[in-house]
Amino acid sequence: MSKRDYYEVLGVSKNASEAELKKAYRRLAMKYHPDRNTGADAETAEIKFKEAKEAYEILCDPQKRAAYDQFGHAGVDPSAGGGPGPSGFGGGASFSDIFGDVFGDIFGGRGETRVHRGADLRYNLQLTLEEAVAGTTVKIRVPTMVKCNVCNGSGARKGTSPKTCTTCGGHGQVRMQQGFFSVQQTCPTCRGKGTVIEHPCTACHGIGRVQQHKTLSVKVPPGVDSGDRIRLGGEGEAGENGGPPGDLYVQITVKEHEIFTREDNHLFCEVPISFVTAALGGELEVPTLDGKVVLKVPAGTQSGKLFRMRGKGVKPVRGGPVGDLLCRVMVETPVNLTDRQKELLRQFEQTLEGTGSKHSPHSSSWLDGVKKFFEGMGF
Repeated sequence: MSKRDYYEVLGVSKNASEAELKKAYRRLAMKYHPDRNTGADAETAEIKFKEAKEAYEILCDPQKRAAYDQFGHAGVDPSAGGGPGPSGFGGGASFSDIFGDVFGDIFGGRGETRVHRGADLRYNLQLTLEEAVAGTTVKIRVPTMVKCNVCNGSGARKGTSPKTCTTCGGHGQVRMQQGFFSVQQTCPTCRGKGTVIEHPCTACHGIGRVQQHKTLSVKVPPGVDSGDRIRLGGEGEAGENGGPPGDLYVQITVKEHEIFTREDNHLFCEVPISFVTAALGGELEVPTLDGKVVLKVPAGTQSGKLFRMRGKGVKPVRGGPVGDLLCRVMVETPVNLTDRQKELLRQFEQTLEGTGSKHSPHSSSWLDGVKKFFEGMGF
């Protein structure tokens, strides 16, 4: 039986590139490999697998390919690439070589010593409302892992150095055969470093890093609020094997204020006033974060009325207009009255009799509503 054309076997054109040849062979090898084909079709699959392998071994060799293109099958020696062995693998490019690049990427690279970025750190910073609104600079003390100065981060005792791992030959990876797959895994001896430390540094015990506290100056921009984070690049833990350090994230929490509460860029406060001021009107001194301001209370002000003082709030940290201060007046009922004061209030109440809708419009309308409700219910 005559042999099929090698290009036809692989399903590629005669000007196919090396990458196209490799891709075609990989597809056929996966499809027809004996380990993946058992039962009735095993013999046919094995023939096709060996046929694809032979075609690839000839065409991936520039000299053999040139001879084949000129003279066909007669121009190449069938044994030049090493005949297929009992398992279907012979000389030339092996099955594991073809797929090594794929699984090498998945299982950790091609024997390169791994470096690890240092861990990110978080620091919780509490601020007063005044500090958060105006901005401030705060010094913080952070526990972290830094490079050991005694061994310069190598982990080896002074005068010695890490040795190449004999298990993986310094690659940090070992090749494991699983069925017909050849995959790479992290070396169990050196844990991917590629080196082992025979004489650990006495300061860091071979880790290459030590724990220290460092003092940092944190510039807090104006307008921050609870939940905001400030990133300090490179101020986290030192990396391993020469890896870059992590970052430090300063988490902001604003303490509760005795007077003000904050919602976004607005401030709120409650201002107690006497019922005389509420009835007759007057002026009050109200605190703001910038100092005192005068609040004019008009006559007949009801409890709960909201007064807006524009521009007395917070300038947002991400930009935008300054918020407002909203003052809610709360009419305070007098307590601990003297007999004389009680008598004056009773006399005052008598002067209001019969004039409810004039002097207490809300109360009068509410009573009218209650009366209609009772009448509708048949009470």
